[in-house]
Order: sequence, then structure tokens, then C-alpha cells
Amino acid sequence: MNRIAATLIVSIGLSMLTTIVTADVYELRTYTTNAGKLDNLNARFRDHTVALFEKHGIQSIGYWVPVAKENTLVYVIKHKSRDAAKASWQAFIADPAWKKVARESQLDGQILAEAPESVYMETTDYSSTWKNGSADDDDLFELRIYKAAEGKLGKLDARFRDHTIRLFEKHGMRNVAYWHPTDEPNSKDHLIYIIKHESRAAAQASWQAFGADPDWKKAAAASGVGRLAKPPASTYMKATDYSAIK
Repeated sequence: MNRIAATLIVSIGLSMLTTIVTADVYELRTYTTNAGKLDNLNARFRDHTVALFEKHGIQSIGYWVPVAKENTLVYVIKHKSRDAAKASWQAFIADPAWKKVARESQLDGQILAEAPESVYMETTDYSSTWKNGSADDDDLFELRIYKAAEGKLGKLDARFRDHTIRLFEKHGMRNVAYWHPTDEPNSKDHLIYIIKHESRAAAQASWQAFGADPDWKKAAAASGVGRLAKPPASTYMKATDYSAIK
């Protein structure tokens, strides 16, 4: 192999490595507060945390409160890479401004009841580019988590890519984003996504129409997905007033 060819191969390899290392990574985080402390947590995010995230390279994507849980905040943030996420969190936690906010926001009691849950994710190749439209108090987001049967995640993705997302839109459900967890074992079989409904009643009507659609029945039968490993987990949520996605 001549020197030019060797140099080219090394250059391509480094370029591929750089692409992998710097690929965007998303983080789904769930906070559970002590009783009566959700307003305190929202105030801290609204007035301080979101700005401090931005200061340390963390992009806020969306913040939601589940309608059936009065003590929970769910949010999605974006990092430039997994390494960037680690560096950003370290800088955020060490920031004197954050330490001051954390201390002062809890003078009348601890806000969180337990450690936050965190799932790192990457977008699927069929995930949509979200643009806010009209928004009102009835709007409802739905977080859904699927676990495919062993070896069936690729078929599940194909069904969403080729059929499901189009049928969702047909029946009034807006596609927000679709992700896979990045860490094993969930990276092998989990799909996480968020859709938007105009209201709870609209959500019920949309799911009924979707389930009865002959095109969906045909796609489901032909997909080879079969039964999921367990029933989908569904969480209806309201966007907070400081959420970028509304």
C-alpha cells in the first residue's frame, strides 16, 4: 500500500470516528418530587435551570408534567455527544450559580423524593423534525415506550417508518420524535416516542380510528413484528409553560 492510500484510509477512519463521537445524543429524564414540591421544581427550572443548562451546552427540547402524576416532571435535553453530556453535567453541578439556586430553592424542604431517572437516546432515521404550531390548554402529549420481541426491533422500526407515522398523521396524531436508547440491553429492543393530540378526547378518538383502519391492520399483519414483549407504556403529559416544544 502506498503512502497516499494509507493516509487516505487513516483520514477516512478518523473522520468516521469523529462522526461517531460527536453524534447528537438525547437524554430523557424523569424527576419525582416530594408531596407538594412540583411547583418548586418547575419554578427552579423556569427561572434558573434551563438557562444554566444552556450555559453549559445542554439544549432543552421539551418539559412535561404527566396528567396522572402530581409529583413528576419529564423532560428531554440534547447533548452534542455522550462525552459532551458527561462534561456538561460535571460543569453544571460544579457551577456556583447552580449550587446557590439548589440551596435556596430547598430552604423549606427537599424537592426531589428520589434520584432522577435518565435514559440516553439517539433519534431513529424516521424521526420527524418538530415545529410548534398552534397551542392551547387542551393540547396533550403522549410518551410511549415499546419493547419489541427478541430480534424484532428492526421490523418494528420498518413498520413505523413505512406505515405507522403516516397513519398517525392521518388520524390526527402529530409525530414529535422517535428514539432508541443507546445503552444495552434496552438499545436492542426499545422504541421511545412522543406524539401530540389536540385533547384527551381527541387522543381516544384517534387511537380508535387508527386501530380500526384497514391500512393499519394490513401493515400490522404483514410487518412480522408480532406481539410486543410487553404492552406499550403510555404516559399522557402537558407541556410546561417553559417548554420549547408546545
